[in-house]
Amino acid sequence: MGLLSASLLSLPAFAESTAKIEQYQLNMTRGVTDISAEVYDLHMLMFTICVVIAVLVFGAMFWAMWFHRKSKGVKPANFHESVKVEIAWTVIPFIILIFMAIPAAKTLIAMEDASEPDLTVIVTGSQWKWHYKYMDDGVEYYSRLATQPEQISGKFEKGENYLLEVDHPLVIPINKKVRFLVTSDDVIHSWWVPDFAVKQDANPGFINDAWAEVNEPGIYRGQCAELCGKDHGFMPIVVIAKEEADYAAWIGEQKTIIAEAKAEEQRLLAMNMSLEEAMTIGEKVYLANCAACHMPNGEGLPGVFPAIKGSVIATQDQPQHINILLNGVAGSAMQSFAKQLTMTDIAAVITYQRNAWGNNTGDLVQAKDINTAINGK
Repeated sequence: MGLLSASLLSLPAFAESTAKIEQYQLNMTRGVTDISAEVYDLHMLMFTICVVIAVLVFGAMFWAMWFHRKSKGVKPANFHESVKVEIAWTVIPFIILIFMAIPAAKTLIAMEDASEPDLTVIVTGSQWKWHYKYMDDGVEYYSRLATQPEQISGKFEKGENYLLEVDHPLVIPINKKVRFLVTSDDVIHSWWVPDFAVKQDANPGFINDAWAEVNEPGIYRGQCAELCGKDHGFMPIVVIAKEEADYAAWIGEQKTIIAEAKAEEQRLLAMNMSLEEAMTIGEKVYLANCAACHMPNGEGLPGVFPAIKGSVIATQDQPQHINILLNGVAGSAMQSFAKQLTMTDIAAVITYQRNAWGNNTGDLVQAKDINTAINGK
């Protein structure tokens, strides 16, 4: 809890693209994994077969229409049923389908074989960001959209990777089999990286898996491919594939940062904020994390997102208020912020909500109160 500050990753906020996006590419990408190459080759094989069939069928049809037209005096044939023709148009398509099914089954089986991975990452979708947890190294963090709001509103010119930029990309090593365990905190999402030929649904309460073994270092981009709510288009994916030595160095840096963050958190737990400090910090946290749903004025959206201004939770029931921030509300868009914010930030935003917009409870929540709610001591 509280280890995932903005300084968690020593990576640029706006990851630079390794190649210019092909905006008008009609065909699917070949990708950077052996599986994605197999998928591409399979796609081209099926496409070629379909084109050949179309040329033969429509060619024969148009040839017959032209050379056997009435204006040439051709008399239509008069026959009923042909066992040979019926056998031919049953057997030939069957053989073609078998020819197509064998390589397709081989590729599909390989895509589903996530056994014996070198690295496992838990990928959790949340409205509207991704959480990555490295099972073997204890590193975890959230990855959020980093495109400037001014680009979205049209005030600034849109960049090359508009809506495909994140603050903390997923980092993986090349030439290693990486298994992705994909799930969700709230609604159905879908983790999709075209260059990996990976598109896996993230279902709440279930874990689906996928895998990739990237052959080339670089930056690879994707998106949530499931309509997951009003900010569905603001949920990009960026993966940075590094050489094995560079990846090991990066993991070491993250472990150092986590250790330092734990020490800093313990120091902050022993400190008390003044009401003025809590309100200043809380307002910033609220505007960054809460205002999109509950509105900057705390009045929410009637029938969609409840108001905080004047609510029972924010004016009376402080323990429940803390519980909601920490654990979220099941069956709603209200998610848990226990792993997203530090204890100090959670304490500050609760204090802000309980004293802003005329709530004026006078309550001052400290980081140690949040620690007690989490750990019971």
